[in-house]
Amino acid sequence: MVRNAAGQIKGFYNICRHRAGPAAQGCGEKKVFRCGYHGWTYSLDGDLLNAPECEGVQDFHYRDFGLTPVRTERWAGLIFVNLDPAARPLIESLGSLPEKAGRFELEKMQLHQRRIYEMECNWKTYIDNYLEGYHLPSVHPSLNRELDYSSYSTCLFDNYSVQSSPIRGPENEKTVERRYSQARGDDVAEYYWIYPNWMLNCYPDNVSVNIVLPVSPDRSIAIFEWYFPEATLQTDVPRQTVRFSDEIQVEDVSICEQVQKNLRSRSYSQGRYSVKQERGVHHFHRLYAEAMAL
Repeated sequence: MVRNAAGQIKGFYNICRHRAGPAAQGCGEKKVFRCGYHGWTYSLDGDLLNAPECEGVQDFHYRDFGLTPVRTERWAGLIFVNLDPAARPLIESLGSLPEKAGRFELEKMQLHQRRIYEMECNWKTYIDNYLEGYHLPSVHPSLNRELDYSSYSTCLFDNYSVQSSPIRGPENEKTVERRYSQARGDDVAEYYWIYPNWMLNCYPDNVSVNIVLPVSPDRSIAIFEWYFPEATLQTDVPRQTVRFSDEIQVEDVSICEQVQKNLRSRSYSQGRYSVKQERGVHHFHRLYAEAMAL
């Protein structure tokens, strides 16, 4: 991913057209891409500029060997890549999500930190866990103190869902340290899941983006990025938020890894959904079954 000289965002497969070396490595600022294998050089628009030691090769034309582009689109300051050139436009696929999540103004926030969590569980086990608040009282005592579990709700849409809960006001749990002890009466937490594997966790003063990627049938990673308004970055809020979020993630990873292990037991086949609490899980399973033609 790169911005060219005109400031346009460009995306390419990171594969040199010569012998599949790395066209680019790491992050930073460059005037050109230079493959680390044989030195083939490309412009930031993907055009081949130099192919050392290839002078006089029969029927070799630079124009035929530019980097292969990928489709890129933007929303809320985020850049999305789609490897399917025939896929419908990003905004169309997001449906009503931009309008619903718009009040959190992610596009005005800045990246604070990125962390990668390695998990000994299938990616779908983690998604299942994310899509219900049913486990809050048992697994997340600190988060459960922040949210009004009795008012926790899930709304379903074509290819995404939203879990939401009011944040308890300062009159609750006065003797216990809380991350959002100064919450106003109308503050809410909203958790957006977009099929199949990315999420937005929206709080009054920050938004985090999660991407869950499979590594193997029993392993996956969760990529977390935390975003804050620029003024908030100068306060202690980001540190408190990441610490609080990390605590929740460690708890989630622990229970998901235990579940993954237990799924292999001969004593377990399948359970039943809680109609009240697991609508999001059932929604995910239905979308997945349709996609896999199960």
